[in-house]
Amino acid sequence: MRWFVRFICGVLSLTALFAVTARAQKALTWQEIRDKFEAANPTLRAGQIGVDESRAQEVTAYLRPNPGLTLNADQINPFPGGPPHSTFGFLLPLASVNYLHERQHKRELRRESAQEATSIAVSGQADLERTLIFDLRTAFVGTLQGKAVLDLARENLSYYDRVLEVNRERYQAGGIAQVDLDRLELQRVLYESDLQTAEVNLRTAKIQLLALLDDRTPVEQFDVSGPFDFSEQLAPLDTIRQNALDTRPDLKAALQSVDKAKTDHRLAVANGSTDPTFGVDVGRNPPIDQYFGVSMNIPLRIFDRNQGEKQRTLLDIDRNDRLAEAAREQVFSDVDSAYAAVESSVVLLKPYKDRYLQQASRVRDTISYSYDSGAASLLDFLNAQADYRSVQLNYLNLIASYLEAASQLNLAVGREVIQ
Repeated sequence: MRWFVRFICGVLSLTALFAVTARAQKALTWQEIRDKFEAANPTLRAGQIGVDESRAQEVTAYLRPNPGLTLNADQINPFPGGPPHSTFGFLLPLASVNYLHERQHKRELRRESAQEATSIAVSGQADLERTLIFDLRTAFVGTLQGKAVLDLARENLSYYDRVLEVNRERYQAGGIAQVDLDRLELQRVLYESDLQTAEVNLRTAKIQLLALLDDRTPVEQFDVSGPFDFSEQLAPLDTIRQNALDTRPDLKAALQSVDKAKTDHRLAVANGSTDPTFGVDVGRNPPIDQYFGVSMNIPLRIFDRNQGEKQRTLLDIDRNDRLAEAAREQVFSDVDSAYAAVESSVVLLKPYKDRYLQQASRVRDTISYSYDSGAASLLDFLNAQADYRSVQLNYLNLIASYLEAASQLNLAVGREVIQ
């Protein structure tokens, strides 16, 4: 009975282990990778804390000045021999309260400036995410490329092994010479090298992707999935440009900086005005009993009227205008360059998909059949194999270039216009 319980426990443990492994080896899609990245990346999380700090400064900016309280007991004479009215501690008690009144909407302008600073911080966080998503997409595309190249290397090696098997049988039957068989077998090292290189490149791409995700999953248990192909459909350049103008967070931050500079100038003008301090005091004086009074303190701003800050903020408006214009020009430059790269990749890929892939496969199969029949030379056979390998590998590299150019265009626009 005891051995049966141990057997059942072992089966359940293995089942749980296989279930965990199966979950760990589930290939993640691009959307799943992005969601995981946005939730776990420490740089993004640190940036979000900066946004929250900026929101906290809005509270500080809108706080009212604290009132002041003064308590005073004057003409204390604890020594004997004084006049009868100098009784200890009760002669001239005094309490006063004062409050600074801020004019010309200083508090409202400080809050507005702080809110605009928060808006700039939010746009900066979006721009940080835009840049990091581009890095993530590049690593994701690199992993898909590594998988595709690895599959091609395995397919080429498997095909060549079948060719070698056929030619070994031909050699046994006296159909080819020993030197031809040796040359064929020596050629196999090229396909073995392709396979090893592809495995290393795929592992490296996965490591880079895991680093961006801040994930400690073993490389062997991590995989991604997604289309490794290109699309001939591309929106017009004018539409892409308008999308970029509407979306790019760095351009939005530049425009928000102009608004904040204008608000800061209004605040500097307001800070040049005089703020009175109002006071109320109450006290007790034995000859006249209790009393109260009011006061108003008005600073005379003869020399300091905040002239320097007014001039600085006025110049800052012009500076931010220039920076916004430069950011707008940079958007156009980024979009045009990335758009041209995508178009160029599509132009190169279309003939591969329409003709070159089929032609390379047809030539390889035809020359292989002809060589097996003795109608083609060994050199023709090896050249056909090399051409097929080169065309297929070039096609995969061109698709990777297209996807990278598409990621660059998405980066230039500020959102995914090409999935």
